Amino acid sequence: MISIPNLSASLERQRGPLLEAVQELARIPSVLQEAENGAPFGHPIARALNQAISISSNLGFRAVQDPDGYYGYAEIGQGEEIVAVLGHVDVVPAGSLADWRLDPFDPQVIDGVLYGRGVQDDKGPTLAALFGANALMQAGVTFNKRLRFIFGTDEENLWRCMKRYLAQEEKPALGFTPDAKFPLIYAEKGLLQATLEGSNKQGINLSGGSAFNAVPDSAVYVGEAAEKLRRQLERLGYAYQPISGGVQVIGKAAHAQVPEEGVNAICRLAIALYSCGVHSPAIDFLAQEVGEDPFARQIFGDLEDEDTGRLKFNVGMIEGGETERLSLDIRIPVSIEKENVVERLVQTAERYGLKYQQRDWLAPIYISRGSNLVKTLMEVYRQVTGDHLSQPETSGGATYARAMPNCVAFGAVFPGREKVEHQPNEHIRLDDLFTAMQIYALAIYALTR
Repeated sequence: MISIPNLSASLERQRGPLLEAVQELARIPSVLQEAENGAPFGHPIARALNQAISISSNLGFRAVQDPDGYYGYAEIGQGEEIVAVLGHVDVVPAGSLADWRLDPFDPQVIDGVLYGRGVQDDKGPTLAALFGANALMQAGVTFNKRLRFIFGTDEENLWRCMKRYLAQEEKPALGFTPDAKFPLIYAEKGLLQATLEGSNKQGINLSGGSAFNAVPDSAVYVGEAAEKLRRQLERLGYAYQPISGGVQVIGKAAHAQVPEEGVNAICRLAIALYSCGVHSPAIDFLAQEVGEDPFARQIFGDLEDEDTGRLKFNVGMIEGGETERLSLDIRIPVSIEKENVVERLVQTAERYGLKYQQRDWLAPIYISRGSNLVKTLMEVYRQVTGDHLSQPETSGGATYARAMPNCVAFGAVFPGREKVEHQPNEHIRLDDLFTAMQIYALAIYALTR
C-alpha cells in the first residue's frame, strides 16, 4: 500500500487546472495535414505539440522540442534510467458535425462529462498523467529516476514521430501509455497488413471495402452475370441490393481485430460469383480458401495461443481492373512466428496466380504478467479502485505501447465504460479523469523509486 503525505490534497488542487489544460489542448484541431510549411504533420498538430510543451514547462518540467517538429518531451528527476509516459497530441478527424451534440473542437462539460475530440484519445489521459506527476511534485516527492513524458504527433497515422524519436533520443527503460483501458494490456498480437495481386484477364469489375482494418459492409459487382448473381445470393441467403448494371452485396462492418463480429461483404460476393461460374484469381482464392472464416483455417490451420487466442484474418478491400488486388489485415498470436504465417499465405496465394506484398508490420508485444512493471501497475490500480476482479488483458489491436520497448497500455477507460475514441461525441467522465490522475500519480511514484 502506497501512502504519500499531502498527496490527496495536492491531487484535489490539480483538478481545475487539469480540466482547463485538457480543454485548451482539445480546442486545437490537430488532424494530420502532411508537410505543411515546415510542420511535418501540419500546423494544427504543431500547435498542439507547442501547447503540450508549454503546459509542461509551466508545471516545472524540463521541456524539449524536436526542432523538426516530430515530437517533444518533458522531464523531471535525476539518474540514468528513464521511466516514460507516452502520449500523443494528434487526433482523428471529427467526421460529420451533424453527428455531434456540440462542436467537437470546443470541448464542454455537460452533466459531469467532458465532450470533445481527443478528450479520451489521447489528450485527456496524457494530461491526467502529467498533472498526476505534478501533484507528486507539489507534495514534495522527488524522483529517483528520470520521468519523461513523450509527446507523439503521428500516432493516428504511421507513427513517424516515434521512429524519429527512437533514432535521435535515449530509449526509456520501461513505461506505460494511457492509450487503451484499465487495468492494463500486457500483450498485443502481431499486426500484418499485406496485398495479394493478380492479373484479371477476365475483365471482371469488382470493388469493395475502404480500409485494411475494417470488415467491409459493402462489395459491388458490375457485369453480365448480375442477374445470375442475384439469384445465387438469394439461394445463399446473403443480403444484397440491385444497382445499375450490377449488384451490391451487404455485409456488417466490424474492426479487423474482431472480424468474427462482422459479415464480410467481399467474401460473400466472391462465394456467390464462384457458385455461378464466374472466376478470377481473387474470386477463386476467396471462395475456395477463405470463405466466411474470419480465422482462415483452410490456409493456416488452428493457429492460436493461450495468451492472445486465435489468428484473425480480414479481407478489407478488393479492387478490380486489369490487376485485381486484395487488401488483407492479419492479427497473429504473440507466440506464432510471422514468417510461418507468411509462408503458408504465399504458398496458397501462388496457386491462384496471386503475388504477396507486405504493406506494414507491427511486431507483437508481450510483457509477462509476472514482471515488475505489470505487477506494480496492477497493485496501484487495485489500491485506488478497489477492483480486484479485473485482470490484465491482451489485445488484437495496436496501442501506442508498441512504439517503445518494455511498455504497456495502462488506462484510461475503466471497466464498464464505453470506448468512444474516433467516434462522434467522444467524451470522458470527469470523475474518471480525476481517478485516472490519482492512479497515474501512484504508478509514477512506484516506478521511479
